[in-house]
Amino acid sequence: MREGSSQGIDRADTVHYLWSMERIYYAGDHFLTGTEIARALVAYAAALATRSAAGTIDIPVRHEDDGTLSRVRFLVGPASQLVTEGVDPVGYDEIEDPDVVARLQALTAELAPMHPVPNHAADRNSSVDYDWTDEV
Repeated sequence: MREGSSQGIDRADTVHYLWSMERIYYAGDHFLTGTEIARALVAYAAALATRSAAGTIDIPVRHEDDGTLSRVRFLVGPASQLVTEGVDPVGYDEIEDPDVVARLQALTAELAPMHPVPNHAADRNSSVDYDWTDEV
């Protein structure tokens, strides 16, 4: 692992983070959530910003003052000032929610620009050889 790197990769190419959670700073407050959730949220916010759009998403968080779990709705878009940092809070388990991560990844993919995909099955005599379907 490189010095200053936030993650390591084992022989099976599985990513392991050196911290167990991420602290999200948003709208003057901060929340703890799982690393995968936080990274997916930031990717979604960045994708929305490229489209000058906004969206809302509920994610599970842990409040640091009393350790309670709840859900917080984030409004993210071009004006969002969303920052995360890796932390390893003692006594708290990683928050995992594969459904939220999958939803964020799907929303992010929907915002990706469409690119032509070569259609290798097209008639070789045709001048059109791209399939403009969204393949992400």
